[in-house]
Amino acid sequence: MSDSHADWLGRINSPLQTPSQPEQTIQRLLALAAERLTPASETALLDSEVLLCHCLHKTRSFLRAWPEHQPSPEQTVCFLNLLEQRLQGTPIAYLTGEREFWSRNFKVSPDVLIPRPDSELLIELSLEWLPADQACKIIDLGTGSGILAITLAAERPLADVTASDISLSALNIARQNAEQLKTGNVRFLQSHWFEGVAEQNFDLVISNPPYIAENDSHLNQGDVRFEPYAALVSDENGLKDIRSIADQARRHLKDGGHLLVEHGYNQQAQVQAIFEALNYRQVATHTDLSGNPRVTSGLWNPA
Repeated sequence: MSDSHADWLGRINSPLQTPSQPEQTIQRLLALAAERLTPASETALLDSEVLLCHCLHKTRSFLRAWPEHQPSPEQTVCFLNLLEQRLQGTPIAYLTGEREFWSRNFKVSPDVLIPRPDSELLIELSLEWLPADQACKIIDLGTGSGILAITLAAERPLADVTASDISLSALNIARQNAEQLKTGNVRFLQSHWFEGVAEQNFDLVISNPPYIAENDSHLNQGDVRFEPYAALVSDENGLKDIRSIADQARRHLKDGGHLLVEHGYNQQAQVQAIFEALNYRQVATHTDLSGNPRVTSGLWNPA
């Protein structure tokens, strides 16, 4: 046991409370954890609750209903181990191995990006364009954990969905998510963008590609420090991969098909210019939950 764990266990078992309120309780663990995490996290209490729920295999409502419940020694050690890693900055999603997206739980690992609420905008726009009662073809480029491909497959059961990624480790995570969420209409393909894609006539090409510039200060902050570099960073001020996808997509979209790409909040003008130079029509940028320009769309109709 590390010195830090011994110190924590000592505090947990110290006689600071009355005999009628045992110390090694959910309430006490959360109070100590939130105090410890406060300098390292803006959501110290929430982080503590999520990690304790993970070790207890319970929901947050259980914590509130049973504040005097005493976790087992094994559960307490599990919690303290995760807490120490969180203090070092490790993202909550990597510690618990999952993250919610579009009301579904997805498995994640350090091999894939952590799903973020802003990316749900890609789903909202896609569902507007893809009728639920019609068959369609979709490809998700750089699928990562598969959140986009699997969500669209679940919401549009008649869709034929291809999920591609250059990383076999990422594809393995995505396959596990598809199996867990019972989406049988998703096929997985190892490919760098369209290099391994023979099919054409897609109704929708969708992607959350790398779009952060190499010298962006955000790479040294928060969860991003722990996420796969290749899934975050792109050359040419973050625009190389977006340009490549937009160029190649023209040979794989059907006439009237849509290209939908997530990008940085300050890349709206550049991405629109790329789309327009490649002859996409109805180019538009859509804002995320915070009101930031986040997704640009284009219609492929060259005639």
